[in-house]
Amino acid sequence: MKLNVVGSGYVGTTLAACLAEMGHNVSAIDIDEATVAALNQGSAPIHEPGLEDLLADHVGDRLQATTSYADAAAADCSFLAVGTPTNDDGSIDVAPLAAAAEMLGAALTEANGESSNSGGNVGSGADGSADAAAEDTHDHLVVVKSTITPPAVATVREALADGASVDSDQLDIEVATNPEFLREGSAVEDFRNPDKLVFGTASEGALETLETLYAPLMASTDAPVVRTDPETAMMIKYANNATLATKISLANDIGNICKAFGLDAYEVMDAVGLDDRIAGAFFESGVGYGGSCFPKDVAALRAAAREAGYEPPLLGATTTVNDRQPDRLLELLASHIDIEGARVAVLGLAFKPGTDDIRNSRAIPVIEGLLDRGATVVGYDPVAAENMRERFPSLTYADSAAEALADATGAVVTTDWDEFAALDSAFDEMATPVVVDGRRIIDRREGITYEGLTW
Repeated sequence: MKLNVVGSGYVGTTLAACLAEMGHNVSAIDIDEATVAALNQGSAPIHEPGLEDLLADHVGDRLQATTSYADAAAADCSFLAVGTPTNDDGSIDVAPLAAAAEMLGAALTEANGESSNSGGNVGSGADGSADAAAEDTHDHLVVVKSTITPPAVATVREALADGASVDSDQLDIEVATNPEFLREGSAVEDFRNPDKLVFGTASEGALETLETLYAPLMASTDAPVVRTDPETAMMIKYANNATLATKISLANDIGNICKAFGLDAYEVMDAVGLDDRIAGAFFESGVGYGGSCFPKDVAALRAAAREAGYEPPLLGATTTVNDRQPDRLLELLASHIDIEGARVAVLGLAFKPGTDDIRNSRAIPVIEGLLDRGATVVGYDPVAAENMRERFPSLTYADSAAEALADATGAVVTTDWDEFAALDSAFDEMATPVVVDGRRIIDRREGITYEGLTW
């Protein structure tokens, strides 16, 4: 199939490359000329294992990038993978996505001429899915890959119609949703081996298009396929991430209790995870979750729920527990050293290993707290230092973990890179070997004053 992927950020670039690997011809559309030029040279705008190999294999063949929507209508289907930033109140900012949808709607209509306005359908979900399902034809299918709340699906439909300068019920474009469940650091592998595929469509024709598009992946894996309406599909995405975030905060709450009792929270939660009603994934306690998904999606779901008249107390508690973990880490450090004037090594700047993404990294509030307390901070991360330098330009950045630890009064671990587990003699070069480990990656040993955050 011939496909468009609008937006060449984290999700869009991974999606475009993986769709090309599946055998489709993909046009990656982005308004940023530098991003487009880099993609056409085979350079990924993000650090993601395996992604540049895919670009090297397919750019110039089945994958090309462009700033133009001119040829968008020649595709069988268009994906919208534009970012949805967080507003101050936690809600998502759909303006960039709506702008992209509007440009796409204009391009599709201009290419198809006046015949596009002859009475087709924009697929409706909760506000008219029965009528939409009765008509199984559409000139073009637009699939929302961006993470948006269920009410925002209607915003995308309206933006497409605005771009075409027609009412939504007079436009032969259908909107479907296909949420992503990719983890940074393993996104390519997650695409190839998904836990599930979720198709949110309002007609049999749209569902058939998505199933044809994903047929190679469906044939090569045994991943279950969830077929539902567009709004429910997006709610599945939010519920999925809210559940995982809540598991982490619950593990941290129990871990904090275990710490007070002098018990090992990991031993406790490993046993709890043996219950097949619970399962053990995401039950590791520590300094909390970060990244672009969990904080953003929990906040957006809470904001959307409040807009609908409901305040979700459990999700509020999830956020509260997560937000206080960095402070607990600093309190433990302060129980062993005088932070004011101390040289403190922060090991790990990315929000998780395998990525250079620092969005909502737990290192950020830790660094801010150290600076507020008068510490001299030395940061180290194998790939994310340059990104963090933009956030904290005056910080000292070491070229290795050993360099960061040398002469340090204390050290904190905020990202569980494998290389940190191999550190040993480097701790002997510290002025005072005090280590507060927020990820349980460092081994306890004699000669180190070691504190786990929740164990």
